[in-house]
Amino acid sequence: MVKEIKTETKVGVGIEALWKALSKDLRFLAPKITPNLIKNVELIEGDGTAIGTVLLFSFGTDASNASKIIYQKEKIVELDESVHKIGLQVIEGGHLNHGFSSYKTSFQLTAIQEQEILVSFTVTYESEVEDTTMPSRSTQAAVAFIRSLESYLLSAAA
Repeated sequence: MVKEIKTETKVGVGIEALWKALSKDLRFLAPKITPNLIKNVELIEGDGTAIGTVLLFSFGTDASNASKIIYQKEKIVELDESVHKIGLQVIEGGHLNHGFSSYKTSFQLTAIQEQEILVSFTVTYESEVEDTTMPSRSTQAAVAFIRSLESYLLSAAA
């Protein structure tokens, strides 16, 4: 059975800056702003910015210690610039090695004001085990990552 867990957070940056960071610059920025969580992001297939792109995430000590996940390959399976939505499906390693048969994380950005955005996260998953802690930890990590990205974008703009 497919299950979902959702959460939201607000950030104080422009929607286009955050969208560019998430959809185009993710593989460069993630290791720079959260090196303890994401050690490296390698482009395996595609151009890095389109549906079908495959990225290899190597995780840092924070992720490895918390969830015993060393790496995972993720494929961009959803990308809609008109509504600022991107979805990444785990296709190897990571959550799939921990009893999940599918695991997808989606981010959607909605402008509230010029410098205020609502970021909605959805983790959609199927699992043979009744582990609900990993998806909720994923949403907590996503919020922490977005907060770090917000800080980075604000400092870069200053």
